[in-house]
Amino acid sequence: MEISKKNAFVEFIKKFWVYLIVGVVVFAVALTFTLLATLNNAKPTSISNLEFGLPMNNASIIKDFSDTELQENETLNQWEAHLSIDLASDSNEVFSVLDGTVASVSYDFLNGYTVTIDHADGFQSIYSSLDENVLVKEGDKVSAGQQIGNASDSAQGELDLGSHLHFTLLLNDNHVDPNTYLNLQEK
Repeated sequence: MEISKKNAFVEFIKKFWVYLIVGVVVFAVALTFTLLATLNNAKPTSISNLEFGLPMNNASIIKDFSDTELQENETLNQWEAHLSIDLASDSNEVFSVLDGTVASVSYDFLNGYTVTIDHADGFQSIYSSLDENVLVKEGDKVSAGQQIGNASDSAQGELDLGSHLHFTLLLNDNHVDPNTYLNLQEK
């Protein structure tokens, strides 16, 4: 009796092995996507050791962060996700939001003069549309609240906004809404 049960199982495997393999692969792929989606949506549980400053004093948000709704870029005449915030202030002074190290100082036509700063816990802040007189260089250590430059209209991709700071915040190389971390009370 036991021999026939074993033979039936072996015969089943021989007959349907392809379907079993495909089923296992589909299950593995589905599990992988589920885990990746969960990890990408995870919020940091504690940022208590980081105190974010503001990139500009007395600034107004002239274009807010949006990763779900498209916003019109009048300069480029196109609709796009806006994974940054654009700030304007009468003083135009731009400050580092956290202690960190300047990763790069660069210029390109669309973004203007840009300073990228690496911070603790996987954060990176990016300050674009600065004027040409950037006050830091690659490798400099900066403190929260230290002036790194002045906002301007050097970002040709957003000329319609005038003189402003295009501020981007990354966490582990993913765009995050700066409103979540910065105390921007007035919008």
